[in-house]
Amino acid sequence: MSEDEGNAALGKKEFKRSKSHFADRVTADGRDGWPVEAGRYRLVVSRACPWASRALVSRRLLGLENALSLAVTDPIQDDRSWRFTLDPDGRDPVLGIRFLKEAYDARESDYPGGVSVPALVDVPSGKLVTNDYQQLTLDFATEWTELHRKGAPDLYPAPLRDEIDEVMAGVYEDVNNGVYRAGFAHSQEQYEEACAGVFRRLELVADRLADRRYLVGDTITEADIRLFTTLVRFDAVYHGHFKCNLWKLAENRVLWAYTRDLYQTPGFGDTVDFDHIKRHYYQVHTGINPTGIVPLGPDRSGWLTPHHREELGGRPFGDGTAPGPVPEGEEVPAQGRP
Repeated sequence: MSEDEGNAALGKKEFKRSKSHFADRVTADGRDGWPVEAGRYRLVVSRACPWASRALVSRRLLGLENALSLAVTDPIQDDRSWRFTLDPDGRDPVLGIRFLKEAYDARESDYPGGVSVPALVDVPSGKLVTNDYQQLTLDFATEWTELHRKGAPDLYPAPLRDEIDEVMAGVYEDVNNGVYRAGFAHSQEQYEEACAGVFRRLELVADRLADRRYLVGDTITEADIRLFTTLVRFDAVYHGHFKCNLWKLAENRVLWAYTRDLYQTPGFGDTVDFDHIKRHYYQVHTGINPTGIVPLGPDRSGWLTPHHREELGGRPFGDGTAPGPVPEGEEVPAQGRP
């Protein structure tokens, strides 16, 4: 969640997502001053946030767990930013801070913008490195290769990058960001335009996926990760909370099967915490849901039902293999799973 989302939730302005202020990159050659180095950086995420969830999935699929430590924030942040209240004494055990804002302030005080996740923090200095959620996972796939696990999939294959970029651009504009523009709209016209765009793009995506297992090529790519993190939240929050309710994901045969297929793929569903997702959206966005009541539904049992998408062929990890078990201490609690 960014400052834009927080302000819009409180009814302060029309929703418009700003670019990441801290856009340094961690690269193999360290050209921005931040070289790829095992153990040097800490990935700070909220399991509630779809943008942070991209980084969670990518980290799991590529096997970066031993090279890049993980900090998970409380799904409920306050005016001091994302909190580490899930940790003993309310401090991140590695960074030693109570609020993510402390890492931002260590990098630049009085910067223009809010405190957002995902955030990559330099452990030795305690300074934020980047909050550029669009570039971060692409760099995980292409710049962190020396630290990938054996058998890691190629999530951004060079021959398919133009097509992946094109698909991701449409999905971002109309779906990833479109649900927010609908949910935080301040006029009927804004809402109807955004909501119509969400479902127009979903129909196009469903047509694309009707006879192919994945969005681009025959393996999982970055495009699938970015679509998944919105779709997995759709019925739980976007359908009701953001009023994107022309139909539910579970009512679309192709998209429901596609999302279940990914959810049941190691590296996807094992990063999803439905409890964090629901509590964040319904309790933080007081401008939309002033009572803070979190709905009981929807029923989650369907997430583990057969999807039959394997009949379309495809190789989830290409020439690679599935990631191993979730590292100890990073498991999603029982209340967040189906």
